[in-house]
Amino acid sequence: MLKDLFQKKRQYATLGAPETAPARVSAARSEKTDQIPQGLVNKCQTCGALLIAKELQKHLYTCPNCDYHFPLDAPTRIQVTLDEGAFFEYDAGLTSADPLPFPGYADKLRRAQQASGLREAVVTGEGTLDGHPVVIGVMDSRFIMGSMGSAVGEKIARAMERAAEKRYPLILFTASGGARMQEGILSLMQMAKTSAALRRLSDAGVLFVSVITHPTTGGVSASFASLGDIILAEPGALFGFAGRRVIEQTIRQKLPDDFQTAEFNLKHGMVDKVVHRKELRPTLSLILRVHSGRGWADGR
Repeated sequence: MLKDLFQKKRQYATLGAPETAPARVSAARSEKTDQIPQGLVNKCQTCGALLIAKELQKHLYTCPNCDYHFPLDAPTRIQVTLDEGAFFEYDAGLTSADPLPFPGYADKLRRAQQASGLREAVVTGEGTLDGHPVVIGVMDSRFIMGSMGSAVGEKIARAMERAAEKRYPLILFTASGGARMQEGILSLMQMAKTSAALRRLSDAGVLFVSVITHPTTGGVSASFASLGDIILAEPGALFGFAGRRVIEQTIRQKLPDDFQTAEFNLKHGMVDKVVHRKELRPTLSLILRVHSGRGWADGR
């Protein structure tokens, strides 16, 4: 009887021999992974926590464990910032041409449009925030890393002009890798164009709030992102012109670990306040309420 029992075990082991134990575990994990719908779970890039998408949405796409701020696309940013149903988009069909023409640029634009659902790397328009009318612009890093080409600069400049005309405060959320090299000097000229438009906005006595999100670099950081009457930043957001490695190689010195973060810029006077995303809408509402009471809304 015992002999038969051991014989059965040997037969069972023989049947399972072609597939090793680690292989069976791997296959089981693969099946479980395949059963999880895409987008249901997100992994935090800082602490590695696995977060349910609905829970993450409740926390405004910030990690409840370590406070990492997930990047937001432009439609989501507008949704969590403005009053519900209060957004009217400007220049929705405006997009860049291929002025050089740069090899592969037209295809890159098409791929970015298909992947993001946007025509360009910024969405502009007007709406209300706690009842206060505002002009808003939101850059989207999914579109060629939020780079600023001719169309992006034009859309932002037009938003500034409309804010001056309507006397609505302007709020810009920046997220960009800088000027779009495929458009050459035409891209670089957007720095001057947007800065000049901001000067006219300032002369008109209209408030401009710049909100720095991760990352804001290059020509965007060196132009309108740094010219706000009030400059806010999300925690940990990268905000600077040249990259860390370029600067270290140039000055031949080791930079601090927190160099170019929002907190570093706050300590050195480049940012007025670092604001957690959960507090950003109330903070903007307070700024609008205070400055409206002081006469910014009617130009006094």
